[in-house]
Amino acid sequence: MRTFIYISLLLIHLLVAAISRGQVGQADTIRPGEGHLLTTVLKPGLRQYLVYYQYPQKADRLGFWYWMRDIAMEDKGGKRYFAITQHWYGGDSASYRKVYSLNSVTDFAPVYHCETVRGKIAAYDWSGENIKGADTVADNDKKSFNLRFSEPNFNWNLDIETFEMLPLAAGKSFLINFYDAGAAPPKYLLYRVTGSEALTLMNGEKMDCWKLFTEGESPRGPYTQTFWISKETHEFLKEEDAFGGNYRYKVKMPGTAPDLLSRFATKD
Repeated sequence: MRTFIYISLLLIHLLVAAISRGQVGQADTIRPGEGHLLTTVLKPGLRQYLVYYQYPQKADRLGFWYWMRDIAMEDKGGKRYFAITQHWYGGDSASYRKVYSLNSVTDFAPVYHCETVRGKIAAYDWSGENIKGADTVADNDKKSFNLRFSEPNFNWNLDIETFEMLPLAAGKSFLINFYDAGAAPPKYLLYRVTGSEALTLMNGEKMDCWKLFTEGESPRGPYTQTFWISKETHEFLKEEDAFGGNYRYKVKMPGTAPDLLSRFATKD
């Protein structure tokens, strides 16, 4: 009898522990065509983010990026798309990156993706069956690239926008089929809602957010990522990453931040 009671208590303890870690319950599979993304919450407009790196062993410095991500609506061939243009700025011209992506408005399926990094163009035509170098783009460094897919996937370069469209709720988990254009084949990544937290905005107002968490392995070793998404507006407000003993942070800038792109003497 004592053995039975002990085993029962042990099982209850393990079950409670698993629930507290968000390991009980089936994860929702998220991929194009499944209809799980709330595409109507993704609104046109400019978002700007301060991205900075902290190296605990180097207490006299930080690394910085400044990201601009502009979402617009475009019609091509009788279909409507999200057209997302990104500009990544660092301390010199070698850090600069320009990205342009087209995604279906119905399920956010990738259609086209182009990156310009250090003067090299990598442009892709993207479908649910494959991704291949765009042969209509001049000087495309990835013109011969071709990779077939076993199932549709999302553009990992647009993870911020993807997270904003997830139907987040307490205890939910998501398996998202992400692909980084031109890299190794796509894979599912597990993201878990681990709780909620109120962030303090610049005016002192509190914004209640879901905390979305993931972890995994990279060439730099194990990593963790936590994202804060507003419960009310679905905005991606903050991110904290840990990898190799270092940290990366992303913070969404307020609406008072100037549109820097409009002030450059030349624009791409």
